[in-house]
Amino acid sequence: MKRWIAIGLVVLVLGGIIVYNKVLHPAPGASPGGSGGGKGGEGKGGPGGRGGPGGGGPSSVNGFVVISQRLQEDVVASGSLLAAEQVDIYPEISARITQLNIQEGQPVKKGDLLVKLFDADLRAQLQKLQAQADNARRTEERNKQLLERGGISQQEYDIVTTNLRSSLADIELVKANLQRTEIRAPFSGVIGLRNVSAGAVVSPNTLIARLQQVSSLKLDFSIPEKYGQYVHPGSQVSFLVDGTTKPSQGVVYAVEPGVEEQTRNLRIRARVNNSSVRFRPGTFARVTLTVQNEQSLVVPTQAVIPQTRNNQVIVVKNGKALFKDIKTGLRTEGTIQVLSGLQRGDTVATTGLLFLKPDAPVKVGKLITLPNGPKVASN
Repeated sequence: MKRWIAIGLVVLVLGGIIVYNKVLHPAPGASPGGSGGGKGGEGKGGPGGRGGPGGGGPSSVNGFVVISQRLQEDVVASGSLLAAEQVDIYPEISARITQLNIQEGQPVKKGDLLVKLFDADLRAQLQKLQAQADNARRTEERNKQLLERGGISQQEYDIVTTNLRSSLADIELVKANLQRTEIRAPFSGVIGLRNVSAGAVVSPNTLIARLQQVSSLKLDFSIPEKYGQYVHPGSQVSFLVDGTTKPSQGVVYAVEPGVEEQTRNLRIRARVNNSSVRFRPGTFARVTLTVQNEQSLVVPTQAVIPQTRNNQVIVVKNGKALFKDIKTGLRTEGTIQVLSGLQRGDTVATTGLLFLKPDAPVKVGKLITLPNGPKVASN
């Protein structure tokens, strides 16, 4: 019984398939009754056929007319603000401080006396040498007269003059040692926190204070070596420091001659006017340097077709699609610089690039535009 039921189901399925193919869904050109040459169908290639040539008109795409715009590239780097001049003040000799003229955090002028060390022994030694030099000078004058009269030999006179010059040299040596007992400001600036007090005995290893010139600051930063050709003394830089929202300006005045081997970066130094003392030495700065700012041909990013070895664009000319190889340069968020391969005024396709073939008919349905002033930033 089950066997006959199964056979019946198979027959019903096969019959349904035959009815569907022959009656409900006949082949093109055949009549519902199944005859191949009835009046109900059209022959292949007739008015109802699909094989006619053409299949439709030219492809419609959006286009862009190649223009020249000012393309600016900014390099962003990390930098540090440094004092224009800075020196740590150490004594040259070991002695006791007898005078301390340091007011912490206050400006000083070049040549101001900051520290005076004990010098009584040196001044006494200087007086002694000056007396000996006076005596040697008088002796030289007398012997000179005797030499002119033939009273002494030239050798005896030379000994006297040698003694005089030796006494004078000893005086200069003591004066030099006296100068070491005075520490004066080598330049105008602001004195920092002192580490000693009056009466303390100091040595050449004792740091007394730090002097910094902060009316003008140095801004040190590094950029990749490939941008070195665009940087020269006089280039403008802008920077931001923590706690500020308005960029400040600086001017490059020195470029390191060589590239750092470890990082392949080029060190740049700019000068920053700090007459209002807005910034402090050692502050971190985010530096922006414009390395290129010139007129260049640009196209939208979507118009460029990346290739293995180059890039291509589709130029619409005389109603046909022409594939051209181009050399690209800087990239922005929406544009690409074209170095070669296009001319100003060429129309490039920006849509339908995957469906266009060389010399295929094409028409431009809409022209797109770009915002002014494309810019690119590099880290």
